[in-house]
Order: sequence, then structure tokens, then C-alpha cells
Amino acid sequence: MKFKNYIFLVLLVPLLAFSVHKYYLSLCEIEHIKEKESIQIIIGFFIDDIELALNKDHNSSLKIATPEEFESIDKYFENYLNEHLKFSVNNNLAPYQYIGKEYDDDIVRFYLEITNVKFINSLEIINTCLIRDFEDQQNIIKISANKKHKTFYLNKKTHKGLLKF
Repeated sequence: MKFKNYIFLVLLVPLLAFSVHKYYLSLCEIEHIKEKESIQIIIGFFIDDIELALNKDHNSSLKIATPEEFESIDKYFENYLNEHLKFSVNNNLAPYQYIGKEYDDDIVRFYLEITNVKFINSLEIINTCLIRDFEDQQNIIKISANKKHKTFYLNKKTHKGLLKF
């Protein structure tokens, strides 16, 4: 009997060690397009993560990326992003336009744009998206501007990144 228990433990431990682990990540890609005088932003989240956050905020069941999705879902997304994602260009708060969204399997990508940006001396990003809802949330920020590339890893302790040129 003890031998059977031992075999069971030997087989169970590796299975538990390799069980599925949920990662809480978002990726925000920012690029300054000098010719267009704009900063183009793409930010992606796992659909179930942003859905959980929005459902908590609105005490609702939004059913994102399903046939039952609310017709006004873009307003929910836009309001959430405006509350949790902020940019300052050259030490001035820079509002962005919500262009739209795109679903790709279990990811939703949002397209944003800051216009009338001729040059960048500094770019500050504040990203608190999903941090309230997921203790281990990591928001990765990749910036491409003035022929420089920078990556920030933002989380509950550090939710702000600054790049100076």
C-alpha cells in the first residue's frame, strides 16, 4: 500500500509543477511617426481580463467578443482607457483619440492616436490598466521615437515610465 502511495506522489508532483499558470500581461506599443506628426498606440489585453475589470466597474455582464456583446462596448473601453492610461508629451498631458478595437482570438487590441506631435523631448506613460484587479498584473510598454527604443515594465508598485531625449 505504501508503495502505491509513493508512486501516486511521484506521478502527481510533476503534474502539479507543470499545471497551467495564468499570466496577467498587457502590451502597449507606442511609435512616433514624425512625418504624420502623430504618436500611434496599440495596447492589447486578454479579453477575459478586461471583461472582468469592466464587469466589476459597471456591475454588469458585458460578454465581450460574443454575439451578446453590448452595442455600446466601445464607450466602455474608451472610458476605461481614459481613466487608466495617460500620456504626457514634452511635460504636457496629451489626450488621445480612440480609433477602435480589434479582437484576435483571446486578445483585444485598441488603437489610439495622439495628433499634432512634431517632436518629442520627453514621453511619460501612466498605465494602471488591470492593476486593481490582478495582483501580478504587468503592463509592458514598448516605445519607438527619435530613433530610440525603450521598454518599461509597469506594475502595482511602478505604474509610470518616463523617456527623455
